[in-house]
Amino acid sequence: MTSERNAQVGQARETFQMLFQISQLLNTGLDAENLTICIRLCELGVNPEILAFVIKEIRKTSKNVVQNKPANSPS
Repeated sequence: MTSERNAQVGQARETFQMLFQISQLLNTGLDAENLTICIRLCELGVNPEILAFVIKEIRKTSKNVVQNKPANSPS
């Protein structure tokens, strides 16, 4: 049973590495931790298209906040 579990863990790691490489090739900007969160959300039933939309909106909003930041405010 232990060797079967080890095989499953190895397969999961290999799958994640492939997904991470695809993510990098597509320039998603997701690091390994954020990609893991997205995968887990999808496994829990979150619609991947909606998740992508939310991520894009968060990035857009945070970009606007940084651009509109007053010049004399502390970092």
